[in-house]
Amino acid sequence: MIGGLAVFVFTSSGWPVVQETFFNVDVFKADFPDILKAFWLDIKMFVVIEVAVLIFGLIVALARTNRTPALFPFRILSAVFCDFFRGVPVILLIYIFGFGIPALDLGPSLDPVLLGGFALFLAYSAYVAEVYRAGIASVHASQMDAGLAMGLTRIQAMRYVILPQAIRRVRPPLLNDFISLQKDVALVSVLGITEAFRLAQISSQSSFNYTPLIAVSVLYLLVTVPLSRFLDNRMAAGEIRS
Repeated sequence: MIGGLAVFVFTSSGWPVVQETFFNVDVFKADFPDILKAFWLDIKMFVVIEVAVLIFGLIVALARTNRTPALFPFRILSAVFCDFFRGVPVILLIYIFGFGIPALDLGPSLDPVLLGGFALFLAYSAYVAEVYRAGIASVHASQMDAGLAMGLTRIQAMRYVILPQAIRRVRPPLLNDFISLQKDVALVSVLGITEAFRLAQISSQSSFNYTPLIAVSVLYLLVTVPLSRFLDNRMAAGEIRS
């Protein structure tokens, strides 16, 4: 089927035009080094935001799952946080933080990279918190009882018994979220940040050739595909050991 589709595409009358516009080797070679250099900004943003999201998302999830009466206000706040930042499109959050905060003129202007990164951090913290919460809820209540029976406190049982099982179960959806985050970093280009996608856009608009956008796609694939395969291998190894 794939071979037939390839023959159909490559033998079509419009293929030479498509090849020249999207898969021009000379344009790819000329623009790829600059796009690769700009892509490091995407990688740095992704890594920093991912680490922050993993930590803050877990805190929010623990607040949502805690049933201590004294922490009820935090449980409500965490629920509102998740509902709001999951409900507003990420691109709108980037616009609000990237253009709204500087418009307040509260002091020294902030770097658009920080503002865009903060918007992504809030949005993905809400997503990841719900993933964590689902993982915690999937662990049977008897696991907590077993930890308490062994002399652990409730906090220790959560840390050493519940969370390791929960995180292991939610690795695939966590990976999906972080693949999405890695791609959504390109959205900060709406703030005028010259990262890889924005640089490719500028090059495409000046030359009327879309090969630079294909170059960006290749870079994203080079990051996301190995991540997916690594997790698949780890999960398969875990299944074999179990």
